[in-house]
Amino acid sequence: MSANSKTFQTSNSRTFWRGKKVFLTGHTGFKGAWLSLWLDALGAEVTGYALKPPTRPSLFELCRAGRFMNSVIADIRDAARLRKAVLAARPEIIIHMAAQPLVRRSYKDPRETYETNIMGTVNLLEAVGKCASVKAVVNVTTDKCYENKEHLRGYKEDEPLGGYDPYSSSKACSELVTSAYRSSFFNPKSYSASYKPSSLIPHPSSLCHHVALASARAGNVIGGGDWAADRLIPDILGAFLKGRKVLIRNPRAIRPWQYVLEPLGGYLLLAQRLFEKGPAFAESWNFGPEEADARNVEWIVKRMCAKWGKGASYVLDKGRHPHEAHYLKLDCAKARARLGWRPRWHIGTAIDKIIEWTLAYKSKADMRKVCLRQIGEYNAIGHKASE
Repeated sequence: MSANSKTFQTSNSRTFWRGKKVFLTGHTGFKGAWLSLWLDALGAEVTGYALKPPTRPSLFELCRAGRFMNSVIADIRDAARLRKAVLAARPEIIIHMAAQPLVRRSYKDPRETYETNIMGTVNLLEAVGKCASVKAVVNVTTDKCYENKEHLRGYKEDEPLGGYDPYSSSKACSELVTSAYRSSFFNPKSYSASYKPSSLIPHPSSLCHHVALASARAGNVIGGGDWAADRLIPDILGAFLKGRKVLIRNPRAIRPWQYVLEPLGGYLLLAQRLFEKGPAFAESWNFGPEEADARNVEWIVKRMCAKWGKGASYVLDKGRHPHEAHYLKLDCAKARARLGWRPRWHIGTAIDKIIEWTLAYKSKADMRKVCLRQIGEYNAIGHKASE
């Protein structure tokens, strides 16, 4: 058993997560619903905070996730309501995923995007400072937070932040907010595991705290149960289910595609390390696929058409569209070396699992059971790798 595989294999075990109080923002979204199911399966006590599910249908409702957690339906922009929810939950770990997550929507409503993604982060970190129970915080942003120069290599965590569109720049700002709060209020040099705060750290001159704050940047996340508008996989599956041809906008655009469980496993591992080791992991982290899995849009569509069968096909959408990056990859060497994290399902398997999930949905299967089965299969790979 290698040290790295052992670290990853044990990171999501019930021995750590059982009974842990977790506050999860964005729990009604696509990634949030998957993570809610996973945390429940691990035995965590989860409080979710988010708006109502953003799509109909929604994975959150299909999997009955709200029945197995304390689900608070509220806006991350409501600072007072958020603070009240955090204080009531008394969480030990916070994973912040609430966001306006779509590039094209950010062109239509930039104010909402900036208010949600920037001030939502500020509101959350302010609430963290008021809550004495919190020890670990993971702010989930995106690979698009980097200043994208269309490099052929992957971006590393220490490279410049930027963003052409409102969504990307808002997430870069969320990263800057995280960095500023970490330096000013949750500085690793002032960390003390035994510190017992009674209120918000009032000034940067305060000497002690016990909060480890990190950010996580993931690539293009795909998986069953995503119905978001203007996203490639939902657009493909929507066309398949309706018997229509798939319209693709940017056939040559390359993205770091990864199944939804890959980054979620990274977030769980990072949260555990923050809880256990504090400032040693209070940094930014990339979670992306193997280099070979950074494929272009047309490759993805062709593969999914072949797997779906039944006359599935695609055509190029020649209409005018807002700017989107053509080439984007992440360098995840840091997470592999220091966290022992690495992808388990390559792109071919990811597509197989998406088709499997969608066919189960089409046949009206119990989607909670389908999701939990996939989570179990994913975890089993980690156990085998560690033997």
